[in-house]
This record gives sequence, C-alpha cells and structure tokens, in this order.
Amino acid sequence: MSCDLSVNGMGDVSWLYSPIVKDHFFSPRNLLIDESGYEFDGYGQVGSVECGDVMKVWIKVKDNRIFECKWRTFGCASAIAAASMMSVMAAEDGGLTLEQAQVLKPQQIVARLSGLPERKFHCSVLGHEALRLAVQDYLSKQLTQDY
Repeated sequence: MSCDLSVNGMGDVSWLYSPIVKDHFFSPRNLLIDESGYEFDGYGQVGSVECGDVMKVWIKVKDNRIFECKWRTFGCASAIAAASMMSVMAAEDGGLTLEQAQVLKPQQIVARLSGLPERKFHCSVLGHEALRLAVQDYLSKQLTQDY
C-alpha cells in the first residue's frame, strides 16, 4: 500500500493517509451542506459539539434499501473521509438493506479506505453509529405510520 507521509510541526512523521483517504477528504461524496428543504426518511446524529466531533446522517429508503445517504460532520480529515466512504457503501450497488446498514462495522469502512492511522480509528465510528440511528429513526417512523 502506498501512503503519503505528513510531518507535524515538530518534524515528527505522525500520520499515514492512503490515497483513498486523501481523495475522500479532499472530494467528499454525498456531503449535505444545507439540510433545509432536504426530504429524507431517516436521520441520525452522534457526537457532541463540545468535544468537537459531530456526525449527522440522512437516508432515503425504498423497498427496504438505502438509495441515498447524505452526511455532514464537524470533525477531522479521518472523520470526513470515513463518513464519505460510509455514504458510498450505504447506497452503492442498489443500496444496503436496512439490516445490513445496522450491522455495518467501522472496520469495513476503514478497510475500504485502505486503512487509517491507529490513533484515528475512532473517527470511523461516528459514521456507522449515525447511520444506525438514521435507520432506527426510519423504522420508528414506519411503526407509527402503521398505527
């Protein structure tokens, strides 16, 4: 695997980002800048503004599959790249089923990114957790519509 090196301000090589991570950071897929007027079926949010990491995910569902997944985060490059990849994985090839989306693991996202620095792995957790909450939101809305 070919990785680029970044040097922190102290001359220490501390981060290794794959070309895929850099691509998803510099050109994020499915980023939703302004949700006003955006129609969605499910919404999930994790994190806290106080700690600096917040992930929001919106999904559209048809026939028990996610056909569109949008997101927005206030986080680092790894969080942005992981959210971008998660959104691609959720909607590609006809979309994940709701069941598949609920069991998507951060390891799967990181694998598709060709890895993340170990100390940045926690950044990949935000996307799949917000996706899971968006699916749960969609399912709870379906239950209330059935009554």
